[in-house]
Amino acid sequence: MPAVATIDFHVTSECSQSCAYCWGPQGIEAVDTDTALAIVERIAATGARRIVFTGGDPMQRSDLGVLVHRARSCGLEVAVSTTGDLLTEAFLDEHGPEIDLVSLPLDGPSEEVSARTKEVGHFDAVMRALHLLSAHPSIDVKVATPVTRHNLACVSDIAELLADKARTMPNRLFYNVFQAFPRSMTDDVAWDDLVVTAAEFAALRDRVEAAKHPFRINWLDHETLDRLYVMVFPDGRLTVPAGGSFRFYGRFLEIGDLEEVLRRAEFDVAKHHRHSMGWSKD
Repeated sequence: MPAVATIDFHVTSECSQSCAYCWGPQGIEAVDTDTALAIVERIAATGARRIVFTGGDPMQRSDLGVLVHRARSCGLEVAVSTTGDLLTEAFLDEHGPEIDLVSLPLDGPSEEVSARTKEVGHFDAVMRALHLLSAHPSIDVKVATPVTRHNLACVSDIAELLADKARTMPNRLFYNVFQAFPRSMTDDVAWDDLVVTAAEFAALRDRVEAAKHPFRINWLDHETLDRLYVMVFPDGRLTVPAGGSFRFYGRFLEIGDLEEVLRRAEFDVAKHHRHSMGWSKD
């Protein structure tokens, strides 16, 4: 079994949102199309079965459809993690048949709660994206909620909102709930105003799981999130986030022995593979 099942390719740091808890790349110039295609091919060559196009918002790249097509041609499962703000019917009609999963963030069960951490209008954008995706039942849908002090009391309501959606959407739906993590490429984040405690997160899990939902819920606390992801950043560098920091291991295309790099990074292979089964196309 390859050491890594999924590699996240952050194809851009451009985004329409400016979430305080974001631990995506910030202000990094992205590689050109040819280099991005080479990275996609190298990801396939590692034996990984899945690529996640993320960012920033990958919809900010005009060549995203080209990258999706190359990934599918290489035999990879393809996921697109987007804010939903720029997702269109035209994009899904053209590229949807080559996409296995679309991931969307949802910070609240209403615009009022969502706007505490997202730009005004984002809640409506996600609802619109879910509607568009319902016309493409072959695409699985994952909704992700970062739990912060701003929405801790509302996650049960988000789960109920998604349960209503799941009963009418033909797509398979998954729900990821993760504890906002004190990791960022910016230095001015007031984490004490954001991060909930381990006890609060565990109590939230108990409350939400007391009700039955027509979808799988994956819970990701601080410990689970540590050394979980293998990422290629927009400039082509490889990183395995650990603790509150990003550790870079050189240009992905120049790495000869990825498994040796992952050993040096103390990447948690077993945990990564368990997490990768939280969504499976099969």
